[in-house]
Amino acid sequence: MSLFTRVARGRLAAWLTVAAALVVSALVFGLPQPDNPAPVSATGLSVEWQSTQVERLQEQLPASDVQPAVVVVSRADRAPLSESDRAALDGASATLGGLAAGGRVAPAQFSPDGTVALVAVPLSAAGGRDALVHEVTSLRETLADLPDALTVEVTGAPAFTADLAQVFDGADITLLAVTAGVVAVLLLITYRSPFLWIVPLLVVAATEQVTLRAVDTLVPALGIHLQDGQVTGIASVLVFGAATDYALLLIARYREELRREENRFTAMRAALRRTAEPILASGGTVVLGVLTLLLSEQETNRALAVACATGVVFAMLSALFVLPAALVLFGRGLFWPFVPRVGSPAREGRLWGRLGAAVVRRPAPVAALATLLLAGLALGGLGIRTGLSETEQFRVKPEAVAGAETLARAFPAGTTQPLAVLTNPGAAPAVLAAAGAVDGVASARPGAAGDRVAQIDVVLTAEPGTAAADRAVTALRDAVAAVPDSAPPAAAGADRPDGALVGGTVAASYDSERANTKDLRLILPIILLLVGAVLVLLLRGLLAPVLLVLTVIASFFASLGAAWLLFDHVLGFPALDSGVLLLAFVFLVALGVDYNIFLVTRAREDARRTGTRDGMLSALRVTGGVITSAGVLLAAVFAVLGVLPLLTLTQIGIIVCVGVLLDTLLVRTVLVPALAFLLGDRFWWPGRITREPDTPAGTPPAPAEPVGARN
Repeated sequence: MSLFTRVARGRLAAWLTVAAALVVSALVFGLPQPDNPAPVSATGLSVEWQSTQVERLQEQLPASDVQPAVVVVSRADRAPLSESDRAALDGASATLGGLAAGGRVAPAQFSPDGTVALVAVPLSAAGGRDALVHEVTSLRETLADLPDALTVEVTGAPAFTADLAQVFDGADITLLAVTAGVVAVLLLITYRSPFLWIVPLLVVAATEQVTLRAVDTLVPALGIHLQDGQVTGIASVLVFGAATDYALLLIARYREELRREENRFTAMRAALRRTAEPILASGGTVVLGVLTLLLSEQETNRALAVACATGVVFAMLSALFVLPAALVLFGRGLFWPFVPRVGSPAREGRLWGRLGAAVVRRPAPVAALATLLLAGLALGGLGIRTGLSETEQFRVKPEAVAGAETLARAFPAGTTQPLAVLTNPGAAPAVLAAAGAVDGVASARPGAAGDRVAQIDVVLTAEPGTAAADRAVTALRDAVAAVPDSAPPAAAGADRPDGALVGGTVAASYDSERANTKDLRLILPIILLLVGAVLVLLLRGLLAPVLLVLTVIASFFASLGAAWLLFDHVLGFPALDSGVLLLAFVFLVALGVDYNIFLVTRAREDARRTGTRDGMLSALRVTGGVITSAGVLLAAVFAVLGVLPLLTLTQIGIIVCVGVLLDTLLVRTVLVPALAFLLGDRFWWPGRITREPDTPAGTPPAPAEPVGARN
């Protein structure tokens, strides 16, 4: 076959691939979008948890679709409210009746010192979240007419819902713009070409958009409620990071092959043969890792599992099909001004070569020092605090948080979010007495009652979400459950309880923390076993996979310790959100092992010609640029989560950012090569390296070029 014929066929195949990708994308965007199913509960917890059972039983109560917003009124100078202030508040209360469910608002309550007043405004939640947000907005606009001397804040559960919705209002566009900008800048720096960076960026951005549209269909179709903002934000960042990493690996090998082969289509086929295995192994590891979140007690984590797995699958497909086709259509000129020519010398990474040579001379001390550094960073997490109160969830304090803090100055801290104790109507007086006697309870009073269920509203002295509030919830549950014949009818899908049940927002947060602990104990060993199994299949050995998994674990604890030092001493975060540990572990283990896969698969390839030590040294030199670029880019992309003013996402982004940098710059660069230099061919035990025929040990591998910078 002539060169012209091969080029023509290659160009036709590339155009057909691009056309097929456009058709698939159109089909994805044309998929019918099912209705988003209702969440299993406000927290996403199943009916196994007491707070969810209470939530479902409350549907049997009169006015079960009503939530009280709390209007908090005070003076800026914290002086007692004057008679004119109280008169203005009375006038506003009459106006607020038009917004309240039922058309009536109870008289204002004043704190003992007279500095703070509160008005409970019942709002209808029947129209869903969007309608509730609109009602809170209207309430705040109405209160703007009060005198300027008064500070008016709306808090309570509806206000927190509205402020959380505002956090994610326009977040997708902001996150996409910032992420795309970061990726564009890093690709431009990496390639130092005015054109090359555009192709992978366009492919990656298109992949992200197709992923989000597919997620809108898949997650609801599986019966999982899709929470806006948090799930799509993390999935978007993951797709950008993973797809760009795979693009960097492919382009580096493609450029390398262009120095050996005149026909760019043949060069791309060779590059794909060499990179398909690490890309599939890397992507498969991430997919298996995130799918372990399907075992989580939290519905949001299950949605995240589907979204992230879908995104990584699309990232792999784009790297193995769409990007290669797009690159070969533009030809070698795309690399200008550093166009790779056949036979031209490779610009090898001098820095990585010198570093590898230093490590190979003293591998034992280097491995020991790297291990000690990771252990030292891990010690930073010894004083870690977990569990954020609801007022601590935001980096930028919204009105609902400010109102809760004002209220806590003059009323019991739990006033904005009372606990709901559900019992049968006959046992309500005994349960009321038992609840009022519990240490940490400020007040207990009868609430709504129906034919089969009665509610008792309990206010705690402690701020919601604190350790003191958690202790009070536990004590209250024990006390009311011990009341004879106090069990309400079983909630749908739940076993009949032994006694009265305690729920509400505060109890739900406590249950969520316990669910996160349960998830950690179940999912952590499973994900480690899955990652280890992928490495065993890839490397055809046992020792290397075990060592790589151990390095990833060490990197996780080191990143957690380093991040906590930053949170505690620099950023002043009060604590670590209890759900962050699981998500950070899943992402770091799944993503952190990627760079080891990129390095070790190349080392295994070169070891067939030169032996393990020289193969690892060659792999370190050749992959140094591409892996470093990929790691820095992925770390920067996850750090972009910090643009959202929600503390949980900021913490996930920073921990993953620190962990990926450690994996890239220390574990992959120093620790793993040192272990390979120490063990030699035993590194692959019980597998063996079969040398290629007529290639004696010590023969240098074929010239190879790292991506990007001249180090």
